[in-house]
Amino acid sequence: MRVLTAPLSTYRVQLTPERGFDHLARLAPHLARLGVSHAYLSPILQAAPGSEHGYDVVEHSRVSSDLGGEDGLRAAARALRTHGIGVVVDVVPNHMAVPTPAYLNRPLWSVLREGPRSAHASWFDVDWGPERAIVMPILARRIAACLDAGEIVLDPSGGPDGEPVVRYFEHVVPVRPGTADLRIEELLDRQFYRLAYWKAAHEELNYRRFFDVDTLIGVRVEDPDVFAATHEVVLRLLREGVIQGLRIDHPDGLADPGAYLRRLHDETGGAWVVAEKILEREEDMPTDWPCAGTTGYDALVRITGVLVDPSGLGLLTSAFRDATGAGEWEAVREQARRDVLATMLVAEVDHLASLAHAFAQHHLRLRDLSRRGLHEAVVELLVAIRVYRAYVAPGVPAAPAAVDVVEQAMLRAIAALPAREEEICFVADLALARHGSGPEQDEFCLRFQQTTGPAVAKSDEDTAFYRWLPLAALAEVGGSPSHSAVDPHEFVEWAARRGDAYPSTMNSLSTHDTKRTEDVRARVALLSEIAGEYVATVASWRAQPGLNAGADDLSVDPVLEWTLWQTLVGAWPITADRLGAYLLKAAREAKQSTSWAAPDEAYEQRVLSLVERVLGDDELMAGIAAFVDRLHPGFVANVLAQRLLQLVIPGVPDVYQGCEVVALTLVDPDNRQPVDLDVRAADLERGLSAVPDSAADLDAAKSRLVAVGLGLRRDRPDLLGPGVPLSAVPVLGDAAQHAIGVRRGRDVVALTTRWPLRLASAGGWRGATVEPSRGRWVDVLTEQQHDLPDGPVEVESLLSSWPVALLVRER
Repeated sequence: MRVLTAPLSTYRVQLTPERGFDHLARLAPHLARLGVSHAYLSPILQAAPGSEHGYDVVEHSRVSSDLGGEDGLRAAARALRTHGIGVVVDVVPNHMAVPTPAYLNRPLWSVLREGPRSAHASWFDVDWGPERAIVMPILARRIAACLDAGEIVLDPSGGPDGEPVVRYFEHVVPVRPGTADLRIEELLDRQFYRLAYWKAAHEELNYRRFFDVDTLIGVRVEDPDVFAATHEVVLRLLREGVIQGLRIDHPDGLADPGAYLRRLHDETGGAWVVAEKILEREEDMPTDWPCAGTTGYDALVRITGVLVDPSGLGLLTSAFRDATGAGEWEAVREQARRDVLATMLVAEVDHLASLAHAFAQHHLRLRDLSRRGLHEAVVELLVAIRVYRAYVAPGVPAAPAAVDVVEQAMLRAIAALPAREEEICFVADLALARHGSGPEQDEFCLRFQQTTGPAVAKSDEDTAFYRWLPLAALAEVGGSPSHSAVDPHEFVEWAARRGDAYPSTMNSLSTHDTKRTEDVRARVALLSEIAGEYVATVASWRAQPGLNAGADDLSVDPVLEWTLWQTLVGAWPITADRLGAYLLKAAREAKQSTSWAAPDEAYEQRVLSLVERVLGDDELMAGIAAFVDRLHPGFVANVLAQRLLQLVIPGVPDVYQGCEVVALTLVDPDNRQPVDLDVRAADLERGLSAVPDSAADLDAAKSRLVAVGLGLRRDRPDLLGPGVPLSAVPVLGDAAQHAIGVRRGRDVVALTTRWPLRLASAGGWRGATVEPSRGRWVDVLTEQQHDLPDGPVEVESLLSSWPVALLVRER
């Protein structure tokens, strides 16, 4: 096995059938010019037909032919290697696609055809039950209506090998051997699957899935044979040097994430691996995970948070609650959790309650614990959990940290439902593996671990974040829309501790899963500095005669309208198609006036009509454009500050595709738009050929910042590499709160502007000082030289050209 080192930086490339490995090869010169050390690819194995993201893998035994196949990957890797660039790939161990037609997933096809006796039966988490049938929720209506209409038919030779299959429009499922001669209803009754109405999935699904996505079935990589089969190609490519590192998607969905990462570590000889672990604010990485760290959401939320003004956030929160009638964040989050558990995850809750009840019935002293009481207890404990997972292994004493997570949730659950205290304590003990080892208690412990992540993610990030967002910049994965700004000293202390523990962890600003790109967050964060002005401005926009003219009803949910205005400002300029698509997704995720499961067409049409009315009002558009122009000086400062902080703190900085310049995109699929390479390259050349005016040409300035920062990391690891200590550089004076100063080692100082709009309104830097220390320093961003004495130096002299500075001491 080759010895593999950590990347110095990464650039995320979203591969698609239209932009596959040929496109990746063409990126090589641009990435080299940017200073990128590794291209970081979305999943590369064969995905479902037409997949635009690759997380719906159907075949682990080959590189995606839609992207160009293994030959295309190898050619792209060679092209990158000629420019000194390696490859990191995204690995999806938790799930596979349930594709249409189903035979595209051969292991699943085998299980549907042969049931528990299939050679692939160990691949998937299926609760066979007495029916011994996998629920397949593919029908558009109830099965009786489908049968009466003749929509479900036997195709005698329609299978991939000419075998008989059952067809329902585009859906194809196998026929159990020996049943093809039966009448269709009797035939369906004899299969190892049950065709079901799609709405039955949330209540009756009996296979583990990815969150609430029925078309993604959980894979049991804890089985050594399954691990070997699903990782053979990726491990071979690592051994052969085609790829050099791995990003692991959603390890919290696995039976034992720590054991999986330990095996991966052993199989790869210690390759650089980062795990998509979402950490709550006070949560640390599990200490037994042998990986380089996280994928960087913990950095992302703090880098944005350090730019938010807490006093303005309080005013925005009050205005938001007045405008929408929303309660406190905790109450909104709790209700969202209950809504999700009662609908999207009700099958998972029912399964846990059934396991707990079955175990109780085997023990005389526990038989008085009713199924209903245990169901309520499971719900309360899941409502009270604050983290994705507590990490308890069946039959093994829980670690103190896991005990604390579950017991704190238990106390909150008891306080919420004291009548079920006994049931809640029993369920918590099962979750902590305190009732010994056995079929029911082991499965309960494991399934509880695999349910807390979906419960948190679907209720917080994908529901509550769309119901409660006074400042949308804080409604981000791994963050909290209620939390105030991050103090600069707190930020530096956190980054230093994290750098000591995980010097090669990933630092992200934008990802394929962020709700908004870094630059949208940068602009929205400015609203916290001028909260009163913003609230008054929105009131004037709402009062525009053109917006209120006409008899048609354009009213929408007040939270969605609040979202509309912040989105217009943050993503300006934006087209009606993009804004309408985003607001429909936001409304469906909020699940209050419409939803994915039950879309209200009339309401959704009102949303689209409102978008057309707003964007069609010339006077209103002029007002929004003028307001965005008013924010521009602060926007420049925030855009550059976020990127500079990401580049100088310990860790591996990632650039999401296209974000080397200003990128004003929203949640997927908006953030997966194709990137125009020629435009990005031109922006970069302008930025590197001469020092641009950051206010007049922010695209060139941001490109320059990225290239200079990544180049410094590549060429001078002694300055910004792992092990170089991080510390704060104190800023003194009346305007001290408006600057963030950080030092790496002795020879690098980064200085950024904070709260730039408030700084300008207060009269500027007013003699604020910083002490980089004696020596000749060069601001590598602006090429300005500074001969600095021991003692204080005025901040204004260092930030005279750009609102940020990256000072390197000349030796």
